[in-house]
Amino acid sequence: MKITSTNIAKPTTIIWNGKEVTTGIYKIITNQPIFLGKEDVKGDEVSDRNVHGGEFKACYLFSEDYYPYWKNLYPHLDWNYGMFGENLTVSGLDETTLAIGSIYKVGNALVQITQPREPCFKFAYKFGSQEVLKQFIDHGRPGTYVRVLREGVVKTGDTFELVEQAPKSVTIYEFFKLLFAKEKDKKLIERVLQNEALPLKKRLKLQAYLD
Repeated sequence: MKITSTNIAKPTTIIWNGKEVTTGIYKIITNQPIFLGKEDVKGDEVSDRNVHGGEFKACYLFSEDYYPYWKNLYPHLDWNYGMFGENLTVSGLDETTLAIGSIYKVGNALVQITQPREPCFKFAYKFGSQEVLKQFIDHGRPGTYVRVLREGVVKTGDTFELVEQAPKSVTIYEFFKLLFAKEKDKKLIERVLQNEALPLKKRLKLQAYLD
């Protein structure tokens, strides 16, 4: 995996259901290194910290490899890296092999794979379509958030070096599918519950399906 683009946002105000809402989804390419902090990316807008930022969502990665797929669906949009609200656009990012809990060195930072991005109304607003939410879920390639174990600077061209592979883990793809499945795979849930790279709140929510 290799960083193609570093992206951050300034606060943007949109009108949703007649109300002003601030969002940080409108990322722009920085063309310079960015600093990954324990709670967020330095200088990046995080408007709603209930769903973005914090220990388990300090930085968001999305794969450059899927841009052609989405450009084909939405050719009328103004396409640039950062379109999905990602801080890092990464080539070679594959959710089917990316294990939750695995640790990577990138730049001089150390990061841990945590959880997939779940699409929200701001994502739909940016794409001008409510249908995009279902398309995003069905595609099953949501990118991933990371936990920053060691703060540091990253830049375009930096590669991700695997430091520690998570044992007996689940992939970002498997976990994303589990979240939206009507019938939950209980064996998969049992594996998820043991994974401390996921926030306790999210694990407890899934545990309810076993009780």
